[in-house]
Amino acid sequence: MPIFQLPLPDGRVLSSQARPLIMGILNVTPDSFSDGGLFAAHDAAIAQGERLAEEGADIIDIGGESTRPGHQPVAEDEEGRRVLPVVEALAKRVKQPLSIDTMKASVARRALDAGAVILNDVWGLRHDPEMPNIARRAAALVVMHNRREIDASIDMVAEVKSFLAGSLALGEAAGVAKERILVDPGIGFGKTRAQNLILLRRLGELSELGAPILVGLSRKSLIGHVTGELTPRERLFGTIAANVLAARAGASVLRVHDVKAHLQALAVASAIAAAA
Repeated sequence: MPIFQLPLPDGRVLSSQARPLIMGILNVTPDSFSDGGLFAAHDAAIAQGERLAEEGADIIDIGGESTRPGHQPVAEDEEGRRVLPVVEALAKRVKQPLSIDTMKASVARRALDAGAVILNDVWGLRHDPEMPNIARRAAALVVMHNRREIDASIDMVAEVKSFLAGSLALGEAAGVAKERILVDPGIGFGKTRAQNLILLRRLGELSELGAPILVGLSRKSLIGHVTGELTPRERLFGTIAANVLAARAGASVLRVHDVKAHLQALAVASAIAAAA
C-alpha cells in the first residue's frame, strides 16, 4: 500500500507508516450535517481547532461550505469570510498542518496564503478549472470522487478508479508530484448505500492507483442506515468500526470528527495485530 509522508516546515515528517494519520474535521458552517453549525462562530471554531489538536489530530481540515446532500451553495466571498480568520488564527496556535476543504480555487489560494498547507477538493480538480494551478502551491492535495446523480446500475469501484485516475493526471499535469496526492473514494457522495459498502469492502483495490488513500465516512448517513441511529452524534461506534476496517485495508488518512476515540481504537487494533 502507498504510504503518505508530509514534510513539515519545522523539520518533522508526518508519516502513515505506523498508523493512519488522523485528520480532524472542523466545519465552519451554519448548516453542517454533523454539528448543526456549532462551530460557525469564529471563536468557537478556533477553540474547536485547538481541541482537535490537543486530542492528537495529525491534520486539521477546515471547511466553510457544507457538501451534505441538498446543501445550499456558498458564494466565494462568504466562504472566505468563514474560513480565512480561522486558518490564520490556528496557523499561529497549533503545530498541526492545516487543510482547506474547498472546491473553489480563489478560496483555496487565499487559505494557502493564510497558512493552510493541504488542499482537499471534493470534486477532484473537476469543479473549478483554476484549481489544478492552485494545487501546485499546496504541500499535499486530496482529490475526491464525486458525482451529481446516483446511478445504482454502475460498477462504482470501476468508476471511482477511473475518476480518480483522471484527477491524479490533472494534478500531475499541473505540476503536483504524485507522492503529494491522496485519493478519496467519496463515501456518501452520489452513491447508493450498497455502492458505499462495496467501495469500503474493496477499498484496497484503490491502491492500484499508486496513491495513498484517504477515507472520510465519519458520522455519515451510511452508518445510520446500518445501525438505525438517526442523529450523526449517535454514529460514533459504527464510524469507528468502519474506520478500523478501512485502516486494515490500507487507508493512510482517516478524516474524523472524534479524534481521541479513533486514536484509542487504532492503538488497540494495532496492538492486537502485532501480538506474537
